[in-house]
Amino acid sequence: MNAATEAPKSGLDLVKWLVVFAILTLLVVANYIFEFSTLERAIGLVVMIPLAGFVAAQTGKGRDFLTFAKEAKLEVRKVVWPTRKETNQTTLIVAIVTLIMAMVLYVLDLGLLKLVSFLTGLGI
Repeated sequence: MNAATEAPKSGLDLVKWLVVFAILTLLVVANYIFEFSTLERAIGLVVMIPLAGFVAAQTGKGRDFLTFAKEAKLEVRKVVWPTRKETNQTTLIVAIVTLIMAMVLYVLDLGLLKLVSFLTGLGI
């Protein structure tokens, strides 16, 4: 991102990030200190986490992240995904090559073990 397209940064970004940190800290501390029911905990999570996300989205970095997420979503739509048949064939090829390489490495390891055993005379 160059300077011309960069979002203007607010002087209140630090304050906003402190608010986000305070909201999430309050949520964690309240969860441990107070004996809330499961329903109250769930309601607290459902309300406080989006609130913290909303405040974070108002910062410069938050806006940059949202822009990035939107652009990434557009790029994912452009991807040509493989068919099920192509995926199965590729998976089978990878499995076969992995087994062949495992056997080659096993034989190589066995051969080197015998060679070192012969050279050192330890008879392993």
